[in-house]
Amino acid sequence: MANIVRFENVGLRYGTGAETLSDVSFTCHEGAFYFLTGPSGAGKTSLLKLLYLAQRPSRGLIRLFGEDVVTLPRGRLPGFRRRIGVVFQDFRLVPHLSAYDNVALPLRVAGVEEREIAAPVDEMLAWVGLTDRASARPATLSGGEQQRVAIARAVIGRPEILVAAEPTGNVDPAEGEPTAHAGRARVKVHCPAARVVGRRAAARRDRARSGERPVRAGGGRADGQPGRPCHARRLPAPARDQRRGHR
Repeated sequence: MANIVRFENVGLRYGTGAETLSDVSFTCHEGAFYFLTGPSGAGKTSLLKLLYLAQRPSRGLIRLFGEDVVTLPRGRLPGFRRRIGVVFQDFRLVPHLSAYDNVALPLRVAGVEEREIAAPVDEMLAWVGLTDRASARPATLSGGEQQRVAIARAVIGRPEILVAAEPTGNVDPAEGEPTAHAGRARVKVHCPAARVVGRRAAARRDRARSGERPVRAGGGRADGQPGRPCHARRLPAPARDQRRGHR
């Protein structure tokens, strides 16, 4: 199984203070699902920012898709970022755009012609069960509906890595668990090559069921195993999603 993410002795410092992350080393494999866990202040958000290229490290090596992104020319960063889908903790939907236009945004930014946008956006809205809410703006959507729009927007470009920063953090507990499970199944259907790196407070229960291994952050470090992979088991998709995936 190929390594798709590799961190080696990565450090991150904001200003002149102590390092927020220090000597972080881990690998993530193609096709696997990972949890990133740790107490508040452990550096989880900072690590995810490094992963989706919103931040450069102060030192160390980061390789994505086999390339060193630390020394990557800035002109190549937009193309790399389009290979990574992100579901933010607060969803970050554009408030003046409808659900339809929020989902369409990555395609428009990538320069896809307008006549080629309608079909995939309609498909994604149907996929997340929001066809009848296509014209609704974020302020009129529930937390769960906003979360589903955010997932659809992150996945519509068929990213090679999907990063989800507590995507169920703003969802009611009764709604959060099925939404998280649906998110994993949907990724299998629409992004069969995607890797999902999540940061969830309720991860322990899901790991116990799935047998996945977490990447642990604490004391400015992640997992504490330089150069060793953090193994995770692939998630089986529900039968109905597997059938949909073969259409």
